[in-house]
Amino acid sequence: MKRLEKDSLGSIDVPKNALWGAQTQRSILNFAIGDDVIPLEIIHSIAQIKASAARVNNHLGLINTEISQFIIEASSEIIEGQHNDQFPLKVWQTGSGTQTNMNVNEVISNIASKRLNKPLGSHNPIHPNDHVNCSQSTNDVFPAAIQIATILSLKESLIPELQRLINLLYQKSREWKDIIKIGRTHLQDAVPLTLGQEVSGWGSQLETALRRIEINLEELYPLPLGGTAIGTGINTPKNFDNLIALDIAAKTNLPFKTANNKFAIMASHDGLVNIMSQLKLLAVSFLKIVNDLRLLSCGPRAGLSELQLPANEPGSSIMPGKINPTQCEAMSMVCTQIIGMDTSVSIAGSGGHLQMNSYKPLIGYNILTSINLIKNACKSCRKNMIEGIQPNKLKIKQYLENSLMLVTALAPSIGYEKASQIAQLAHEKNLSLREASNQLNYINQEEFDNLINPESMIGGN
Repeated sequence: MKRLEKDSLGSIDVPKNALWGAQTQRSILNFAIGDDVIPLEIIHSIAQIKASAARVNNHLGLINTEISQFIIEASSEIIEGQHNDQFPLKVWQTGSGTQTNMNVNEVISNIASKRLNKPLGSHNPIHPNDHVNCSQSTNDVFPAAIQIATILSLKESLIPELQRLINLLYQKSREWKDIIKIGRTHLQDAVPLTLGQEVSGWGSQLETALRRIEINLEELYPLPLGGTAIGTGINTPKNFDNLIALDIAAKTNLPFKTANNKFAIMASHDGLVNIMSQLKLLAVSFLKIVNDLRLLSCGPRAGLSELQLPANEPGSSIMPGKINPTQCEAMSMVCTQIIGMDTSVSIAGSGGHLQMNSYKPLIGYNILTSINLIKNACKSCRKNMIEGIQPNKLKIKQYLENSLMLVTALAPSIGYEKASQIAQLAHEKNLSLREASNQLNYINQEEFDNLINPESMIGGN
């Protein structure tokens, strides 16, 4: 069943019960590209902007209280997720996101019409452009929505989940502070450290990545709202920009403010490109950590096997009993995807022309998809791997006792060359360091035992 709707280009059939209108329907037909739709986080943030704009426009005398209330109530329903199925538009649409902005405008208009038993598409009692879009343009609404959605998604989902994993790594570090093991550089044996020290490095790496994200969020609080089409604020009353930023700040309890120069953040989206790069850096950190875990757990008989990962599922369809580091593999694929998405956002950010960047949907989609991906991978990694990791103390002890690099502790006493000769002899003749040292007789046995003491080599950290 269809209904006939009109816009500035003429008439078009719209599904009878759809809350969207003519412009949304044209986008459905004209941009049937892929399966990726505009993230709901952006939709909900646009609805927040519409509600705040309605309050400010009413305060400034542009729309009456009744119309303002209709917009606010309809926007609230959208923010609550009551109409998620009414936003079907693909990411791969106009680069400004105009169709998505109009999708929200049309749905708000039709929610009000439905409430008053008016025909859908009648624009009664509120018009999508004249009322819902009053004092706005897609060009300032859409980037502001991406900024709001990005900050909310980071603060409400990724940052808390990342903090939980960091806390767990530090907990493991404390639990394993007395397990001395051999370190490795260039994938070759090196001097000792504790397993707790090794794990603390992972925790600190992620903590630094988290801090980078939090610091760089500051650039996203200034909003371009009030800039309308190109940053000049045409068709917008005086002080609208300040008032709408204050209203959004009050509703989200976040320090949003109006941008000092709206031309800069409407013509380019460097702050969004920057936050995507911080997500990329987080992915780089995770990729290093899970690669460490893969190496330390490889085996169980023919690898390092210093760590034992939980056996979550069978690892092979042909090799019975095989267990694979699947959480590491899932995380590494997520990280690789995010690194690629960062490249896309960088290209998109550099691709604006004059007063508008026309890659907005791609930028918003990649950032929010990256946030959700790494948040989910972080949670999965924590619950299904990190919580259940166990050290293989026997293997760790064997590697430590057989390491030739303990000889490093002799160098200050007998010099690098003589210490090197001891290590080389031990390696060539398959001797222990003590046996090689006795043969070369560069140092007496008592001093050797005092110096070749792993506990004295791990430092105070």
